[in-house]
Amino acid sequence: MQKWREQALDAGTAEKPRINGRNTLNRKYLMQAVDGSLKRLGLDFIDLIYCHRSDPHTPIEETVWALHNLIEQGKALYWGTSEWSADEICAAYEIAERHHLHKPVMEQPEYHLFHRHRVEQEYARLYDDIGLGLTTWSPLASGLLTGKYRQGVPAGSRGAMQNVSFLRDGLVDAQRNAAVGELEGIAEQLGCSVAQLALAWVAHNPRVSSVILGASKLSQLQENLGALAVLPKLTPEVLAQTDAVCAPLAA
Repeated sequence: MQKWREQALDAGTAEKPRINGRNTLNRKYLMQAVDGSLKRLGLDFIDLIYCHRSDPHTPIEETVWALHNLIEQGKALYWGTSEWSADEICAAYEIAERHHLHKPVMEQPEYHLFHRHRVEQEYARLYDDIGLGLTTWSPLASGLLTGKYRQGVPAGSRGAMQNVSFLRDGLVDAQRNAAVGELEGIAEQLGCSVAQLALAWVAHNPRVSSVILGASKLSQLQENLGALAVLPKLTPEVLAQTDAVCAPLAA
């Protein structure tokens, strides 16, 4: 469960946002947000709380204590981070270690064939040093790795939506779309789609515990789940072919 993006409004108003209802990880906001979410969802506790993006205006120690207290109160079982730097995760872990508090145990980063540095290099020592687990998001690079943007932005696609127009330049990137074209050849050899190949590639990483899928249609979900059958086909030779195509363009 990520840091809530909704604006909390003062009772009886529709315009004035409370200062602690903004995107923040301070103690007051976290306590109010968790209580509000449990009430809306009709739950007794939350399994996992993800602190989505670090808060430069709140000391990490305050956030760590707040999450520890929520777990001690039985309102959550575990907590972790999302899109935090390795240094920020280490700082949170060391604070928790020093004060015998509940530690962050998972991170939720973006990870796909074109976005790899953080998972494969920045976090490299954290997996063994602190037992960091990963639940990754955007395995298809917002749809780029489905091949749907090779001829431009199709109507009805995510790239055509105004509220995510900031994604458009990346989705129509000529070099990456050309690479997707090369991946089609590899996928054909494996008897799968490019999307299934891309999803299997993410899940193949032994550091990845879960892969967050996105689908607007049942048929998309069914196709995505077909990636499970592709996993055994990812031999060292296939992985080398895939890396040769995508690694030079990865961030």
